[in-house]
Amino acid sequence: MMKAGLAMGVALTSLLAVAAIVRGNARSEVGNEPARTEIARAAQALNAQLVEWRRDFHMHPELSNREERTSRVIAERLRSFGLDEVKTGVARHGIVVLLKGAKAGPVVALRADIDALPIQETIDVPYKSQTPGVKHACGHDVHMTVALGVAQVLSRMREQIPGTIKFIFQPAEEGPPEGEEGGAALMVKEGALENPRPQAIFGLHTNPALEVGEIGYMSGSAMASADRFTITIHGKKTHGAMPHMGIDPVLVAAHCVLGLQSIPSRRVNAQEPVVISVGSIHGGNRYNILADEVKMEGTVRTLDEETHRRVKDLMRQTLAGVTSAYGAAFELNFLEGAAVTYNDPKLVEETLPTLRSVAGEARVVSLRPLMVSEDFSYYQKVVPGFFYFLGVGNKARGITANWHTPEFDVDEASLVVGVNVMSNTLLDYLERHAHARE
Repeated sequence: MMKAGLAMGVALTSLLAVAAIVRGNARSEVGNEPARTEIARAAQALNAQLVEWRRDFHMHPELSNREERTSRVIAERLRSFGLDEVKTGVARHGIVVLLKGAKAGPVVALRADIDALPIQETIDVPYKSQTPGVKHACGHDVHMTVALGVAQVLSRMREQIPGTIKFIFQPAEEGPPEGEEGGAALMVKEGALENPRPQAIFGLHTNPALEVGEIGYMSGSAMASADRFTITIHGKKTHGAMPHMGIDPVLVAAHCVLGLQSIPSRRVNAQEPVVISVGSIHGGNRYNILADEVKMEGTVRTLDEETHRRVKDLMRQTLAGVTSAYGAAFELNFLEGAAVTYNDPKLVEETLPTLRSVAGEARVVSLRPLMVSEDFSYYQKVVPGFFYFLGVGNKARGITANWHTPEFDVDEASLVVGVNVMSNTLLDYLERHAHARE
């Protein structure tokens, strides 16, 4: 009974905290206060529906470029809201849909990613993944649910919307299978940002390091670029007892790894974060034979585009020097991933008053840039964008597991917060920029 009472107490505390958040500030000086109140009430009224949607997505996760059911369910729900021009099949399973307001104004976009990860779920919850080896371990189930909630809430407020909101539901954010195109790059290529083109785009991501009710943000560089590289070291096979008769690529590879690690520490300004990680090394086929080839794979992460370009040249210089010293040769191939996720400082600055008004001044926190990556950056290359973080953690309930882990989970009270904050963010943006055009 004590455990049950404690659980009920924690749940009640969480609900009361969220209720305070969605009510907002009674005397806000930011935004349309009647609309702010209407959104807060509508988001709170959707709570049970949001939980149901999120759990359905969580129980039926699908990998990148394979999101057939997920896409179908999203499209059906969008059509039920009476939204305009629900376009499916973009970048395989992506969806682009318009919500046209009753008043003339600019266009703004919201993006949500929809794919899951090849991870086996280990937590025992009623909504546990029903697909072996696949799980929403990054919170995309939350992102989809929040975007749907925003679409439903704002579709009922068309008379108050000065402009158009474009909703983009994107597959393959975690990266398409080898040999396939996908993700934000393909969405942009297939016209997701055109007809009409938005003036700005917003997105959010779960963050288990933030408590439910908190919003985290960065201005400028927010998340790192992410490239994948493959290095092949060519040596000369010989008997292990006579290494002088060959060229040992295993030894050369070891020195290459050490040399690559000197780039962040000695070749790049220490104030510009760079990560070079070799994740796998393979070579040789027998204990007493020196290999003739070693392959290495890894990733490069940077927070600055100039440093991003420079690191590739530094890697080639380092590999050339090391391999030539031992009489070996090398090949270096890059597979470019997401660019630096760069939050437009002006857009951040004009949006912060909305975030603080809705979530509360103390709950909006500035974060340090992260070395993880996000392909939201492809949209930001076309239009200004702001990608912020939604707190989903709850230390009191043990919800603290990091992204991409079997134990990852979220406090579902964050769903109402997410809908409330994003709905106001989009509506306030349209109102500000509609007035600017007058």
